[in-house]
Amino acid sequence: MSRSRFARSEGRRLFGSDPAVYDSARPGHATRVYEVLVERCGLGPGASVLEIGPGTGQATRRLLDLGANPLVAIEPDPALATYLDESLGGRVELHVVALEDARLPAQTFDLAVAASSFHWVEEESGLARIFAALRPGGWFAMWWTLFGDGEEPDAFITATSLLLEDLHSSPSAGDVGRPSHARDSEARFAALATTGFQEIGYELVRWQASWDTSGIRALYSTFSPIARLEEEHRTAILDGVARIAEEEFGDRVERTLLTATYTARRPQ
Repeated sequence: MSRSRFARSEGRRLFGSDPAVYDSARPGHATRVYEVLVERCGLGPGASVLEIGPGTGQATRRLLDLGANPLVAIEPDPALATYLDESLGGRVELHVVALEDARLPAQTFDLAVAASSFHWVEEESGLARIFAALRPGGWFAMWWTLFGDGEEPDAFITATSLLLEDLHSSPSAGDVGRPSHARDSEARFAALATTGFQEIGYELVRWQASWDTSGIRALYSTFSPIARLEEEHRTAILDGVARIAEEEFGDRVERTLLTATYTARRPQ
């Protein structure tokens, strides 16, 4: 049975309630992603970059370190935008608006990126706006860090499944009968190609991360199907996650993560 899904408009406002917890609990993104951005997409000193949904800036900081200048960020959540602006000391040109409503300069950016955020965007409209904002020959990269979406069973997901079985799903779950949004390469390729992108590529990276009990509880508090719940229900689930981590995993949860990365180019 498929789960009911909540709207993108709701999800866009879920992560600003405690940005510091989100920033510390989330593991960031695979090193390989940034290698792809440099080697394939031309990221380097002086590259003009557009970032969609920077959140707390985990990817933003690496983009700046690797030379993005200027870096323009589109963030619809005012609380996240404030956190990002303060934590980065104003180094990013920040627009507090959804991508679908943003006014972007035409044919300006060398690279556009979306780090674990593009499932919150209406795909057809969002891709069209990005395509128009890229200079001819410019690149778009979108990626998602996934928790337990591989072929091998994830022991912690198995142990916590009863706690989470009745929750609504986010758009990241994908369409009924299809892989998750990030792993549905056929659908993502089709959307990119229909928009006009070429040289479309896909890479799936496996990497490792671990959390202690308090860390895994904090991580689960940032998952949108949990973050949207009323406080009592949310707390009960998070306490259950912590109990399982402590009692069944000895205060150390090791996870294999997957990062699904797509790259595509606007034709010259």
